[in-house]
Amino acid sequence: MERRKTTGFTIGNVGIGSDYPVSIQSMTNTDTRNPEATVAQIKALAEQGCQLVRCAVLDTEAAQALKTICAASPIPVIADIHFNHELALLAMDNGISALRINPGNIGSEQKVREVVAKAKSLEIPIRIGVNAGSLEKDLLEQYGHPTAEAMVESALRHVRILEKLNFEQIKISLKASEVPLMIDAYRLIAEKVPYPLHLGVTEAGNAKYGTVKSAIGIGTLLAEGIGDTVRVSITGDPLQEIPIAKQILAALNLSQNGVQLISCPTCGRCQIDLAALVDKVDALTASIQKPLKIAIMGCVVNGPGEAREADLGIAGGKGQGILFKKGEIIATLPEDELLAALAKELEELGRD
Repeated sequence: MERRKTTGFTIGNVGIGSDYPVSIQSMTNTDTRNPEATVAQIKALAEQGCQLVRCAVLDTEAAQALKTICAASPIPVIADIHFNHELALLAMDNGISALRINPGNIGSEQKVREVVAKAKSLEIPIRIGVNAGSLEKDLLEQYGHPTAEAMVESALRHVRILEKLNFEQIKISLKASEVPLMIDAYRLIAEKVPYPLHLGVTEAGNAKYGTVKSAIGIGTLLAEGIGDTVRVSITGDPLQEIPIAKQILAALNLSQNGVQLISCPTCGRCQIDLAALVDKVDALTASIQKPLKIAIMGCVVNGPGEAREADLGIAGGKGQGILFKKGEIIATLPEDELLAALAKELEELGRD
């Protein structure tokens, strides 16, 4: 698929825009004023494959803590700030790589100029974030309820402020909890501005609901070439978000990292405990960053053929199974030896 052409810049060492791969973001849910806990969570997210992380900055203490957090973080840190331009200035002084702040909400023109001047001098991009649930009163009165048009108009208000100050390192998000509204808003803004877009379905719910909503919303737009960074929003531990985001990208062949697991739904021909085997392989490959397709199939009749493009795979039989590479059988083994044999082959692939 062809990506929508955008402007580009970097956040730390991560490229943003159509000239770079789509990146995965998350947000810490620790108290930013506790740098030890926050850094621990960031490191755990990075190990899962998170490339950018956002931290809420509620007050001066949190902004000061960013100095320790940014110094220890293995990935670029984005400060999430509402209304307070002094917190934005302090966060930039303390080492953040990007800001999430809406310039129209931080007060006087002079305050905006101060933030933009420092962001320019430090080459710190700014993300404008619009949520359907917190639109300006006049837009709600004009449109009657949150609409894609209202969300885009809200975003453009902030964009124009930055453009007036000749600031162009802009990223935009237009999030809603309703998937069709979110899709419509991003499609509309994509036609109006050249800036990179950060995709997400906000308030998507727990893993059951959030996975489905995010896959449909984010996946639809990415399939149309729209979107440059993504965040899957799941209630609870943010570590849940990263595998889902990785699989959305992998399903669209947009990921250069990690394992894509292929497994059949099983039928009456399956004579091994395939579901348990799939779960074990999933756990075994969770930390692999190399792009691989691994197939776990229920029977020898169809397995290698249906998963011919897999780098490595297993197909089950009665109490046994075959190990195959690129559709070619390399071993026939008892069921209880299949996982170990697969692990050994994965080690070999990792050395290639």
